[in-house]
Amino acid sequence: MARAPFPRQRPSGPAPRRGRESPGQGRTLWCGGTFVRRAAFPGGAAAARDGRHGSGPVCWGTPAALAALLLLLLLGSARRLRRGRAGSRGGARGGRALVLTAHPDDEAMFFAPALLGLRSAGAAPAVLCCSAGNYYNQGEIRKKELEQSCCVLGIPASDVTVIDHRDLPDDPAVEWDTQLLATLVLEHIEAKNINLVVTFDAGGVSGHANHISLYKAVRYLHSEGKLPEGCRVLVLESVNLFRKYISFLDVLISCLLPRDALFILTEEETEQAKAGAL
Repeated sequence: MARAPFPRQRPSGPAPRRGRESPGQGRTLWCGGTFVRRAAFPGGAAAARDGRHGSGPVCWGTPAALAALLLLLLLGSARRLRRGRAGSRGGARGGRALVLTAHPDDEAMFFAPALLGLRSAGAAPAVLCCSAGNYYNQGEIRKKELEQSCCVLGIPASDVTVIDHRDLPDDPAVEWDTQLLATLVLEHIEAKNINLVVTFDAGGVSGHANHISLYKAVRYLHSEGKLPEGCRVLVLESVNLFRKYISFLDVLISCLLPRDALFILTEEETEQAKAGAL
């Protein structure tokens, strides 16, 4: 079912900001979530292992039955979240989480639920953005917007790094050099004592070539055994257009799929994520 060699995740949360790309994120009633599928190879262990959630016999013919099923799924997910967060705290000791992005605004458009969830779990996430987002010659402005967004999401400026390398241009038609990118990312992982990396999957969510390049670089590090011992990888799941735009109804699908981690935001965190996207 999962073709990518890493666990995969799907965000559900705030609307995109500044309109450069469309991640297809939706609102899920009172919560925003990040759903991660099971690892497909050793070494990509998950932050929190979840099993399938059975709903029991329900008549789908009435709105009341549908609402009851949705409530059961959300309550079951919340219980698994509590267990997952406890496990993540233990795994974060002596290390940290790194959210690896391609452009300023990726942190809010795609990874806000993960950043807030990891921070709540005590993983002290950092952000490594691999370009200044200078496609429209607004790199300096967008770097400041990145810091502001991360500040809203609870990530201090000291934990936000931008790689502004001439060979890593913000360009949807350019795939970055895998070995160059892998070298820069590994240096950051080792310097920051990172034990969990969160980034895009092979589809890049929006299909952007720079997003896909991040996946290839991290996959290269993993396949070559270059990641530090115990460093795990989670990747953001690319989903089809139907699932992107059915809004909260996708909760039903997501809760029934196998995954490795689930972050459900409180109402306050959801508002925080939305503010980071503005």
